Amino acid sequence: METIQDYSAYAKVQQLIEWRRYKEALKEAQQLIKQEPEDPDVFALIANIYLLMDENDKALHWSNEALRREPEQRLAWYVRVCVYYAADKDRAFDEAVQEALRIDPYESHYYYLQANMFNKKGKLKQAKAALLQALEIHPEVPLYLAVLSYTEALLIHFEESVRLERIALEHNMESSEVYFFLGLAAGQRGDYKLKETYMRNAVRLEPDNKQYQEEFLDALQHNELLFKIILWPVKFLRKLKHWQVLIAWIVAMLFLRPLLILFIVLYVLSYWVTKATVHVKVFGWGRRRV
Repeated sequence: METIQDYSAYAKVQQLIEWRRYKEALKEAQQLIKQEPEDPDVFALIANIYLLMDENDKALHWSNEALRREPEQRLAWYVRVCVYYAADKDRAFDEAVQEALRIDPYESHYYYLQANMFNKKGKLKQAKAALLQALEIHPEVPLYLAVLSYTEALLIHFEESVRLERIALEHNMESSEVYFFLGLAAGQRGDYKLKETYMRNAVRLEPDNKQYQEEFLDALQHNELLFKIILWPVKFLRKLKHWQVLIAWIVAMLFLRPLLILFIVLYVLSYWVTKATVHVKVFGWGRRRV
């Protein structure tokens, strides 16, 4: 039977987690487990702390210990799903998320993770469906809206992508992830100036995130005049469906091969020239500051 003292100690750990004082939270949780050595909730709590500390091997170990004691412990399943997602273990993730959704069908974050996996695999319709399920549970979550905006951009539904972008911005509370996905959406629509703005905000909030840095540099490169001139024809291709792009490519190969080869050569040259230019312009990038 849980005592008031146990509840108070558990609440203290949760408060430390909210304050992102993970090492202190871990110490308190380890004291809890001495008092309740078979409590699956405490094992799951420790697993979650390790997940937040990016120590995924330890997080998985403690989640397994929790599930060994309670096979349907929700937090332990959440940790397991997140670990497999972070490790890009597609099959393990798929199996874990299906079981996790059976146990907790109203955890919207699972649908968000599924959507990201689907987007990586090019399964855009499945990604959109997963995001709509997440938004059905928690409407107007800016992160879900931002990823849906990106997905719609990948589907070449640019007007819908922009509409979702506006709604996401209305609800965004300075989230680097939201800015990141809105930046990806803007880039997919060919608006690299807007992508630069969003990625700059993402880097400002998380200056050590390499993926944010790379996408910010990519936006800067696309905004270089030389690169914009070379890629000018691409903005028309973005509006075409995949089969139309394929036909255009085949026609170019058959009838405009010299021009196509010239374009490829100019693209490669402009890519490396503008890439070098951007790195020179971004002074102090070695310190990861923008």
